[in-house]
Amino acid sequence: MKLKFKKGLNLNLEGAVPAGAQPITKTTDMCAIIPDDFPGFRPKPAVKDGDEVACGQALLFDKTHPETKILSPIAGRVKGVVRGDRRKILRVEIEAAEVSVSEPTFECPTDADSAKSFLAASGMMAFMRQRPYDIVPNPSDTPRDIFVTAADTAPLASASATYGTGIFTADDYQRGVDILRMATKGKVYLAVAESWPYGDIKGAEMLVIEGPHPAGNVSVQIEAVEPVNKGDIVWTLDGTTLARTGRIAASGKFCPDTIVAVNGPEVTVPGLVKTVIGASVDSILKGNINETPRHLRVISGNVFTGTAIGDDDKYLHFPYRQITVIDEGDDVDEFMGWASVSPSKMSQSASFPSHFFKRLFRPDARLNGGRRAMIQSGEYDKVMPMDIMPEYLIKAIMAHNIEDMEALGIYEVAPEDFAAAEYVDTSKLPLQKIVREGLDYIRKELE
Repeated sequence: MKLKFKKGLNLNLEGAVPAGAQPITKTTDMCAIIPDDFPGFRPKPAVKDGDEVACGQALLFDKTHPETKILSPIAGRVKGVVRGDRRKILRVEIEAAEVSVSEPTFECPTDADSAKSFLAASGMMAFMRQRPYDIVPNPSDTPRDIFVTAADTAPLASASATYGTGIFTADDYQRGVDILRMATKGKVYLAVAESWPYGDIKGAEMLVIEGPHPAGNVSVQIEAVEPVNKGDIVWTLDGTTLARTGRIAASGKFCPDTIVAVNGPEVTVPGLVKTVIGASVDSILKGNINETPRHLRVISGNVFTGTAIGDDDKYLHFPYRQITVIDEGDDVDEFMGWASVSPSKMSQSASFPSHFFKRLFRPDARLNGGRRAMIQSGEYDKVMPMDIMPEYLIKAIMAHNIEDMEALGIYEVAPEDFAAAEYVDTSKLPLQKIVREGLDYIRKELE
């Protein structure tokens, strides 16, 4: 089945990874797992400071569903279980070292129960999400369907990083689909781009995606095929998680390898890096950032949905396949500021000359305006292909009106679906944060 979307937004940014680029392997001395990357996962440490851990050993498990674990991407010692306010676990840091403990092994599942247990124990359940609420799934549930998206339409996304080229094979994807089919009584859908290199995967309903971002978002694909209604449970995951599941099933060992696209206007040589999930960002970027007196923002992920890397948090965040570097913009002295009509300023508004240009741009992280009350102008509808009324949904979330939230499609969406709308929003509202808070609120009230 081919799904073609017309609404959306692609950003023309400098610093894309060249087609055909080959990954460079870089080792890391430090890794970290960050619980905030896994919404709905209530972390409890399975290790303490100074413990030796093997690659694939559990670092965290979920308080509500202890069978769901997050595993160590490297062998070494626990440098620290870093906590914040009210002892919230911020991250678990692992320092690479030789250890005496052996790697755990995982048995390939043979039925529905063993498939769910395998996904939870191998750490793959934590990499998956559930609709509604966009949270880590409950392994005791049986999903109506499972949707896999291997089509990444986000700014500067690399197909090689999306597919795990050089790490995973068609057999890994096939085994992953076979396992997911055991876990659901419904169908497994696999959404791919035109560049998908592995052909049809047996047992999966293949969806070929075409169109601007957010065409690659799984929420958009679910709505176009089989929308989520109240009471439905649908599991979602990305293509690399699918392939990693198949690789673990085949080898019996945890597979932490990942391909990271290093890109953005302030990267000296955009390219691909082979490393491990949760790796130190410094080890990935070393010697590959432009020398400049300006302040730079390093983003784990893309400019729409990524996480800004701070001084205390210099690790690769889930989904572990992209790093983008742009100007921070806080030290820019610009004539007329955000109101400048310079052709070098990127904007979707027809008030700016750049709206009519097809050139590549070098944006910075400035808000370019001030926050204000919502202006209902239909801006969101132009960049959201989903059949919902996004402005009214945002208002219902802000008012904590559960009845309207349900009627307007809260069960179908995730924060990432509002990223393009947040970019074009005249009111400068933090739409992704609002949606995340709305999903958490309605789940707390109804469960």
